[in-house]
Amino acid sequence: MTDTPAGDRPLVDTHVHIFRKTMPLVPDPRHAPTYEFTAEQLQGVLDAHGVQFCVIAAASPWGDCNDYVIRSLRTRPRWRGTVILDPSTDLYTMEQMTRDGIVGVRLPFISMKTLPDLDSWDYRKFLYRIAELDWHVHLHLDGPRIPQVLPQLERSGVKLVLDHIGRPDPVQGIHSEGFKAMARAMENGRTWVKLSGAYRLGPQAAEQARELCRQVGTDHMVWASDCPFVGDEATKYQSTIDWLANVVPDAAERRKIMGENALRLYFS
Repeated sequence: MTDTPAGDRPLVDTHVHIFRKTMPLVPDPRHAPTYEFTAEQLQGVLDAHGVQFCVIAAASPWGDCNDYVIRSLRTRPRWRGTVILDPSTDLYTMEQMTRDGIVGVRLPFISMKTLPDLDSWDYRKFLYRIAELDWHVHLHLDGPRIPQVLPQLERSGVKLVLDHIGRPDPVQGIHSEGFKAMARAMENGRTWVKLSGAYRLGPQAAEQARELCRQVGTDHMVWASDCPFVGDEATKYQSTIDWLANVVPDAAERRKIMGENALRLYFS
């Protein structure tokens, strides 16, 4: 068991991955793990750190091969998940996924040189179905390009979760248009930000997280580890908890970020 005091342990980890070695990788994946991280291994890590709930994030190396995630959710009522889907996916399939524990769609746009047209018929229909199911869009995109898709996503009425602190602009940081657009979206009340992935993002991560908290508060912030840290496996789970304690020194605010907010977003 971690030495973290019981009152400061995360209750919900909102971004973790599970995968098997036998799962097919998409062509030219961003990462190509040669190992597996199973549901059972993840449960062991969560138990060791006192984490009771989690959200499995669909991972871009496996595209829309969501099979293992869905099967793992079916027997774990304290787990939820997101999926990667083709925008033409029919309503009946999505309704069954809801029963299995799926609560959102991840859009891994960070891998795309050209962003898709969210005003196309397929995407307008897709976003309508996501909103009707009360799912959320889990957007993974570099900060400078976030303003290119936020207007369409907000108009669609979906709940929106921005990955990894909005992936800060490495040059302009909190002065960038991406940061400003993210802060405005949070103020509108249907956008959440994951305080996660700092180990990938450099010194801008802490600055951006602190400034977001200062400008818009913590009601729409959630915490995540990004375990098992694909591509940077030397990262320790505890370090992601310690990072949040450094960024948000107020214990009551941290408990909200690590628990209450996530329960309301993913489990209500």
